[in-house]
Amino acid sequence: MNNSNSKKYLSADCENCFGLCCVALSFAASSDFAFDKGEGTPCRNLQTDYRCGIHKNLRMNGFRGCTVYERFGAGQKVSQVTYNGNDWRKSSVTAKEMFAVFPIMQQLHEMLYYLNEALSLEDARPIYMDLEQAVQETEHLTYLSPKSILALYVPSHRDKVSDLLKKTSELVRTKVKNNKYHKSMRKMIRGRDLIGANLRGANLRGVNLRGALLIASDLREADLRETDLIGADLRDADLRGANLKGSIFLTQVQVNSANGDIHTKLPPSLSIPEHWLV
Repeated sequence: MNNSNSKKYLSADCENCFGLCCVALSFAASSDFAFDKGEGTPCRNLQTDYRCGIHKNLRMNGFRGCTVYERFGAGQKVSQVTYNGNDWRKSSVTAKEMFAVFPIMQQLHEMLYYLNEALSLEDARPIYMDLEQAVQETEHLTYLSPKSILALYVPSHRDKVSDLLKKTSELVRTKVKNNKYHKSMRKMIRGRDLIGANLRGANLRGVNLRGALLIASDLREADLRETDLIGADLRDADLRGANLKGSIFLTQVQVNSANGDIHTKLPPSLSIPEHWLV
């Protein structure tokens, strides 16, 4: 699967999904959601055609959380493949099972997303065969029956995939010789707790920021090329003028959760969020 096809396949396709993320998941009233919603209960904004009635104005209506949730195409896979186009409204029994399958499928598709990105990186060529095998194995799991999917022990498979992604990260980052950031910053980065950190103009090129807490951090004009950002929490991080071209394992929802401007440089596969332009 080439990179453009994998991007489409592993992206949300609301026309072929039965609004699973708007039903199966729960959320509590907060700064991210305007009201409480229980697990398995349709959101009051979900229309009969399974589309969101306020999709174009989610942030304006208090649903910022919906704009930073990524299902990596799992919704349409469950809807159209696992359940052959039979939606949850037809049977309460099917609905319960479908809602349980959906988050597992989401995890599998997330792994596929990262594996496909790794396969698009020239530096990862030495482990292409291992990556391709992992893609095939993960794909196979996504086509299992509902009962087989529910019986999966996902952490075991995730560990194998994670090892390959770490190797990919090392292959990409080792070519970058970066000794320009201060020892105090090196210690701070190693701790991963960078909430509210002042990293403006910092040279973070080739740095491992996997799982780092960068909430509300100041990353204006920072150099984040070849930086590993898998799982990094960028909520409300200030990316104005930052250079993220060539960064790896960065997703659109991470970008959506942050703040930036037209001067922020993103990888070509990602888009500038609308709220950056306001």
